[in-house]
Order: sequence, then C-alpha cells, then structure tokens
Amino acid sequence: MTAPAAVIIDAEGPRLTRAEMRAFSQLNPWGFILFARNIETPDQTRALCDELRDAVGRDALITIDQEGGRVQRLRAPHWSEFNPPLQDAVAAGANAPRAFALRYQIIAAELRDLGIDSTCAPTCDITRDTTHPFLANRCLGQSADQVIANARASIDALLNAGVLPVMKHMPGHGLAQVDSHHGLPCVDAPVCDLMAQDFAPFRALADCPIGMTAHIVFDQIDPVPATLSPKMVSVIRQDIGFNGLLTTDDLSMKALSGTAAEKTAAARAAGCDIAMYCNADLDTRIAVCEAAGPLGGASLERAQSALSLRDRPRQSLDIRALHTQLETLLTGDEHGRSGPKSV
Repeated sequence: MTAPAAVIIDAEGPRLTRAEMRAFSQLNPWGFILFARNIETPDQTRALCDELRDAVGRDALITIDQEGGRVQRLRAPHWSEFNPPLQDAVAAGANAPRAFALRYQIIAAELRDLGIDSTCAPTCDITRDTTHPFLANRCLGQSADQVIANARASIDALLNAGVLPVMKHMPGHGLAQVDSHHGLPCVDAPVCDLMAQDFAPFRALADCPIGMTAHIVFDQIDPVPATLSPKMVSVIRQDIGFNGLLTTDDLSMKALSGTAAEKTAAARAAGCDIAMYCNADLDTRIAVCEAAGPLGGASLERAQSALSLRDRPRQSLDIRALHTQLETLLTGDEHGRSGPKSV
C-alpha cells in the first residue's frame, strides 16, 4: 500500500462530495479532522467517518476539537455540553484531576460511539492574567503543577478508552498576548523561565502519543515561529523529551505567512511529522497533501505507535451518572446539569 500523505485535513460538509472521495482516494491523507459544519446527527456523523475511512481504504485517524466551553464541536441536544476547562479547574479545586478524568471519560465514550478516535486536547498551556482571551479559559490551570495534574488525568482517561489525546500547544502558548488565528504572537521571556514554567507541563507529559505545535515565536531561541522552526522542534524533541507524533496546529491560521504548500513544506522540513491544514478549498487541500509528501521513517513509526493505542475494549458507561459525579465535584449539587438532552 502507498504510504499515506503526512497530513491531517478536513471535509467541506456533513458528507463527502464525489470530488473529495476521488481526491482522498488518490492522495491518501494520514488523518482527518472534523468541525461543527461536519456534524449534524449521530447517524450522519458515523456515516461521514465511514466515508472518510472508505476513501483511503484503511482505519485512518479521525480527530476533533472537543475541549469544552467555546471549543466543542459536538453539542446538545445529541451530545454533552461542558464548561470552559479553566472554569472547572477553579471550581473543583483539589478535586480538579478527578473532574477532568470524568470529563474525558464522557467525551471519549461519545467520540467512540461515532467512530471518532482522537481529540485535540488537553490544552496544556499555563494561563495568566495576560493570556489572550482566545486561549485563557481553555487552559487547565494557572500553574505548571495544576496543568500537569489535570492534563495527566485527562490524557489517562482518553487513552484508557482508546481515544488518542493531542496535547497542545507545544512548547507552550500561555504567554501569548495575540490570537494566532489572526496574528503572530511573540514572547521574549528568558529561556530559563520558559523551561521552568511554560515548557514544564509538556516535559512532564512527554509520554503523550501525539502533540501539537504552537504558532508562536520565542525571541530568545529563534525568530521563526515554533511550527516552522527546526530549533524549536529540537527543543520539543531534546529539551522537553517528546518522542511522540508531532502535528502542526492548523497551518491556515494567519500567524504564518506563505502559501499553503510553502507552509506545509516548511513545517515538514522543520521536523513536524504531520501537517494539519483546515478550512480550505479542495485544490488547496490537494496542494497541501502533495507538499507534505509521504509519511515515512521515524515519523511513520511514531504514527503507527500512536495508532496502536486505539485498540482498547469499548467501555459500558452510564453517562448521566458520570455527569452527576462531575456536578457534585464542581458544585456539591448532585443534580447533573450538562448531560445530553437526547441520544
């Protein structure tokens, strides 16, 4: 079989077009990511996942952003709703790791029911008063220790259910005061401070199977954005010790300049295993697959190692009971508030 293209890309709508089916069959992207526009009902979402895998002829990874708060693609009435992560981290206090374990048990069960086997979470950045609002309440804590404890519980809950976590944004996005969807954040903190704080959660969680890069410049290390910087990828690999599969954040974000093909080639040349490109027309997605090239060597080994962790038996869970436990941890109120309204 031809090696897959080293990309994660998306689909236009709730079902594949004929043109997408042909293109995906020829290009063989390694994985796919779903957005709200791809989600209507459980049966439709399952059918779309089947179409994506049928197009490439294998059990390709399908991921999604399911964090809570603003960033959750699966929503009521069919799926559970969650508070922003930081809100629950604060509310649960010392019980926060247990709260995040429950959150991601629920999320994992709902994802696996649809055929989705990954989520781009947890967000392992440390939030500050100065962190840009696009990111601030998506974080799991206000210190390295809080983030590490809450993220570890999240990662373990996902992996125990056979759902692959994608921790983000490596090597740390919490000092950013610019939204990387619209501009390029630059951080001038000393390297020793970065290693002690922002990089610390990723070092403690370096055994996570997949990590996502940040579109951010660390002036004291390299003027090139981390996603496109061989120096920063070396920091991730050597100083942080991450040996898992490294994917970029969405390369279509405005933080990065250049054409889609140029950004894809630069990210791969920098050492990223996978280029993620979203919200583009089909011609652009084709160009991205061609620019990324095939997945091979150590990158292919890391990808195969990650995929092997999906093979976990399906758990039979009482989702409403888990919501009640979560609600009790957050408020002391045993009447759950965020379970799905219908299934």
